[in-house]
Amino acid sequence: MNEAGFSARLPLYLRLMRLDKPIGILLLLWPTLWALWIAADGFPPLHVLAIFVIGTVLMRSAGCVINDYADRHYDIHVERTRGRPLATGAVSEREALLLAAGLSLVAFVLILPLHPLVIWLSVPALFLAGSYPFTKRFFAIPQGYLGIAFGFGIPMGFAAVQGTVPPVAWLMLVANIFWAIAYDTEYAMVDRPDDLKIGIRTSAITFGRFDVAAVMACYAATFALLAAVGLAVGRGPVFLAGLAAAAGIALYHYTLIRERDRVRCFKAFLHNNWVGATIFAGLALDYMIFPGA
Repeated sequence: MNEAGFSARLPLYLRLMRLDKPIGILLLLWPTLWALWIAADGFPPLHVLAIFVIGTVLMRSAGCVINDYADRHYDIHVERTRGRPLATGAVSEREALLLAAGLSLVAFVLILPLHPLVIWLSVPALFLAGSYPFTKRFFAIPQGYLGIAFGFGIPMGFAAVQGTVPPVAWLMLVANIFWAIAYDTEYAMVDRPDDLKIGIRTSAITFGRFDVAAVMACYAATFALLAAVGLAVGRGPVFLAGLAAAAGIALYHYTLIRERDRVRCFKAFLHNNWVGATIFAGLALDYMIFPGA
């Protein structure tokens, strides 16, 4: 492909990577930042922070490409996704696979200067990112698997800073699983009518009429586990205030999803960026005000 041809196709690749919709990057980034701050007992080394931020963008982009490749025969039947580049044939399957491989390779090169444990952990991280889209065929709650994939920056962050993955990191990963089930169930509630028609399995379908209650229960589990993490690492009132504020945001989400309106459910999903950001703000401020507590 010549330079002119690549320039013409670049907008399609950017759409396939969903760089025009950064919510996925943010939902992947916030738990990673939580982990880096806790692992470093405050502001992490700048080069580690830069590597993880760039790596998050690259791996989320690769995950989107693989997701659209896996769903290429389904997306055309879903109102919200039928215009995606792979679904319309604007990008070929070969192009998509090469793009995903290239993004993953660059992300792998990025982590080479870090602790060897990070490199070893990148293997299951890549497997999780690549296999998640296919779990919608047979897992009743694939959002749980998504939570592991989206949260694997947590153990990798601890490995990068501390050279080990302590129990508190795995507890944070469990918290992230519950958070992912909460926000991605809101997302799945948008597509439920289409998913039922084409046979995709989602938590919104599995939970059925208890979907709203399940979302709120998962939010509660998330905040309870993160509170336990904060107390275990000696965090104080500012962190807990951040968690309380995030819980207030989750209660607002209840008002959005309780009627199961598709537009309002999607708004609740997008609004989870503020849940993650509020938790991070409380954590970072707590370390600034009470360093080494």
